[in-house]
Amino acid sequence: MKCEEEESLNDPQVYNQEGNFGLSEDGPELPQIKEEQEEVCTSQEIAQVIVKQESEEIFVWTGKERFRVLDNIWKHEEDLHCTGPHTHDIIKLEENGPVKREDSDSVTAPDEDGFSVHSSGLDSADSDDEADLSEEMYPYYDTADDYDDDYEEEEEGEEEEETEAATTLDGGRRRLRSQRSWPSANKAKRSRSEPLSVDAAAWKSEKDPDNLPHPLPHFLPTRKPGIQLPLSEYLTNLSPSKLFKMYFNWAAVKTLCANTNKNAAKNIAAGKKFKWAELTEAELYRYIGLTLYMWILKLPNIKDFWRASSIFYMPYPSKVMSRTRFLLITWNIHMSDPAEDELNDRKKGTDDYDCLHRIRPLYDSLRVACKAVYHPQKNLSVDERMVPTKAKTALKKNIKNKQKKRWIKFFVLSDNTGYTFDFKVYTRKSILATRRGLSFDAVVSLINKNCLGSGYHLYCDKFYTSPALFRHLHDLGFGACGTFRDTRIGTPKTKVNAMTKESPRGTVRWIREGALIFIKWMDTREVSVCSTMHTAFSGDTLKRMCKVGGKRRVVEVPVPSAVKDYNSFMGEADLSDQLIGSYSSWRKSRAWYVMVLYHFIDIAVTNSYLLSKELCGRLQEQPVKHQAFLEQLIAELCGVPLQSVPERYQHIPVAIVEGASGHNKASKGRRKCKLCRKCTPFMCEACRVALCVIVDRNCHKLYHSSFKDSEN
Repeated sequence: MKCEEEESLNDPQVYNQEGNFGLSEDGPELPQIKEEQEEVCTSQEIAQVIVKQESEEIFVWTGKERFRVLDNIWKHEEDLHCTGPHTHDIIKLEENGPVKREDSDSVTAPDEDGFSVHSSGLDSADSDDEADLSEEMYPYYDTADDYDDDYEEEEEGEEEEETEAATTLDGGRRRLRSQRSWPSANKAKRSRSEPLSVDAAAWKSEKDPDNLPHPLPHFLPTRKPGIQLPLSEYLTNLSPSKLFKMYFNWAAVKTLCANTNKNAAKNIAAGKKFKWAELTEAELYRYIGLTLYMWILKLPNIKDFWRASSIFYMPYPSKVMSRTRFLLITWNIHMSDPAEDELNDRKKGTDDYDCLHRIRPLYDSLRVACKAVYHPQKNLSVDERMVPTKAKTALKKNIKNKQKKRWIKFFVLSDNTGYTFDFKVYTRKSILATRRGLSFDAVVSLINKNCLGSGYHLYCDKFYTSPALFRHLHDLGFGACGTFRDTRIGTPKTKVNAMTKESPRGTVRWIREGALIFIKWMDTREVSVCSTMHTAFSGDTLKRMCKVGGKRRVVEVPVPSAVKDYNSFMGEADLSDQLIGSYSSWRKSRAWYVMVLYHFIDIAVTNSYLLSKELCGRLQEQPVKHQAFLEQLIAELCGVPLQSVPERYQHIPVAIVEGASGHNKASKGRRKCKLCRKCTPFMCEACRVALCVIVDRNCHKLYHSSFKDSEN
């Protein structure tokens, strides 16, 4: 963004520059032709406006006058740029007689407000000069490169609307920057990066036929989707700890232990007083197990897990590790070498500085492990994941509309099973530098054709969806589908046959532009979807509760296949977020890299559970529930086995109704026996099943002996 001095450029300077530029005494004198007369009239018009407004005490600059004057300046400058050898030829011809002039390079594109944008063609030699001129004349415009970044700020609510004011000539009248709007120059600026969609096309309905211009690419992954070797060769399901150690392998844990010991030595040398013993790999696994245990059984304070004088006393943590040792590991845990951190901190402000250096060792190893163990299914999704933190770091993003306002953002690539295949930490600095915006770079950095293959279907939300991104993915051999904003560059702006708020539920409108199709569908509100792998309408329906004849009834409502697939696969993609939110190792910490470490543990645990479900499906076994998987994982990491719960009741016969007296003792509350189907006043205390206990038949004994045989 330009500084305030540049933004508040005095308007007389603009006029003087334009007057000197158009009527310079040093410049070459052109022949007297019609174009020159028009220019002189234009400059006189500008001078009259200046004199008229300078004569008043308060300078008033209306939007129409500003646009009219700047549009004349733009037109005048374009005519000067177009002056060349071919222009002199036309001048010579016009001296002999009137000639009708037609310039094939000049393009006039009407915008929505009725104004015209005069610019040379994108392939002409003057397009860059005109674009540079537009930057000087329209300093408040957002460039197309930063357009997606503006959407990110709008969606997350990070920053408030700009309310800075720019001072006019006499300083008496101020105007908010957020109220300035120059539509024609904005579209001229955008046209450099991406052409606008043709507004002349009208929206079509579901009755109009639609076909894909090209068949969808075949699904050709680099590896067979699913679990990879050597896990795919196991004939039995692996234990949770073995699956977890596929991500937190021995080498990664060894590096983590070494850097933690170095950080503890550094803190002791700095004057902090505590006794430290070398951290080992087995002890670190126990520490990870306790962090998971503390999230499942939550207490207000960590020290409460070891407090014996409490009704909430839990003996399990003290069997795994002492309270002092657990807190010492929490204070000193470190993923990178502290000496290398100091060298990296000295590079702040340079291109060699790595803002992720403190998480780099585990960050790289975990990403490689996620890709090596599993290959994703056909349907992928890209979404963001937020890690809350209050630490002071440049990676933190402030989001005012959420309960926890400070977050570290992750861009995550997962498949329809919820498996996290790859992820990136948002660092406010684009690695690819494609100049297409944050959302474009985030998706392209996660989609690696050499690693994945081709023919995948990608689903994303409106923050990422853009025509430029979908065309790029289509060229790579990937299908794409996602919701979009109407304000995106390249989306249809026409209102011909468009959907209105009064349109009935199930109304479909669509426009196709090559491989891209823009679909709008009316549900309770308007839904906008863009896709490169769907047709407009294929006859799908869904059930909705609608008011028919004054009564609410379930009716079949037509729905585009793009909307149906988006709801299906984007919903399944949120499964990993749900699993992480249910059982997480997250604890409060002042160090941002410790918060990221806890999230790395959550990714490894969730992926391990999804691998366990995949293995159970291959072996035709019933998968365990998420909580049972975590309990077994914690017991194996901590090294303390789970104790079997003693039986609350013994299998002994008791009376169905106790306290009966007199003649009711043998008849009150009788029920049919489970085996012989005869009435009996007795039942099993543990099973609560009516069973006979008399001299000639003992159904209670027969029932429990057969029950034990079936269990064995």
